[in-house]
Amino acid sequence: MLVPLYDGVEALDVTGPVGVLAGANAYLSATAPGQTGYRIATASPGGAAVVSLSGVMLLPDLDLAAAGVPHTVLVPGGAAGVPDPGAGRSGVVSWLKQNAADVERIVSVCTGAFLLAEAGLLAGKRATTHWSSAEELAQRHPDVAVEPDSIFIRDGEVYTSAGVTAGIDLALALVEEDVGRDAALAIARHMVVFLRRAGGQAQFSTQLQGQFAQRQELRDLQQWIAEHPDADLSVDALARRANLSARQFTRAFAEETGVTPGRYVANTRLETARRLLEDTDDDVVHVAAASGYATAEAMRRAFQRTLGTSPTDYRARRA
Repeated sequence: MLVPLYDGVEALDVTGPVGVLAGANAYLSATAPGQTGYRIATASPGGAAVVSLSGVMLLPDLDLAAAGVPHTVLVPGGAAGVPDPGAGRSGVVSWLKQNAADVERIVSVCTGAFLLAEAGLLAGKRATTHWSSAEELAQRHPDVAVEPDSIFIRDGEVYTSAGVTAGIDLALALVEEDVGRDAALAIARHMVVFLRRAGGQAQFSTQLQGQFAQRQELRDLQQWIAEHPDADLSVDALARRANLSARQFTRAFAEETGVTPGRYVANTRLETARRLLEDTDDDVVHVAAASGYATAEAMRRAFQRTLGTSPTDYRARRA
């Protein structure tokens, strides 16, 4: 695994995924002594130290020109959005143009997707990046099918991820692919992160897409809805939990979150169903029940209305 560095790189785009891969090596050392893990190296043009976006200096292992061709290259993002054009960044793009054809797996984190696109590696492919830079990526590179709402995307041998911590999700997916789910689960537990946000899951959850309510009882209720999508989430039931009349609850919830209770519940249930379809092998009937839909047909109608596809086809596309 080679990680190119350049001035203005986002340090967490580097250290997050590298931490996951190092965790996989530790897992293999403990469970399968002798089995080869990830050989991780960082490199910069000229081998010079780089100053990250946060001001932390990163000292690479190698000069990028002497790095050789790895199995996987992981290109981090940086520069507070779109990486700033500069000698280091240009050197990374040049290296990609010269060597990518011989690399088996190409990965970007956050706005690292811009470097892949400039090297011509995303032409005709689906890709994602940080939500705030997705529109610019699409404008600069109209030959790229940008999907701004995904955590990460795999299109052939190319993997792209959304902003910053999404690189951890993608790295966990790589470990699951390379080493196995048990390894990825152990690493996620150690890092105290969720295993794993599915690639097609929205960058913003229903809670982040809206607003957190000002009243504590409504904020608690928002969390409870997310944790119990299969419960009775009618307005009357939710109003009772909030100790308000149905009319008071409906007005207060809409004013403080920006959406009606019914829309919030519908979004939560759809989000839950998408995650289960992507991250489990549960059948559609089970997913519908776990997500709070009365029937599989009700879930199908919700998918068709919102996403323009059926749950079965949605799962097949994300496989």
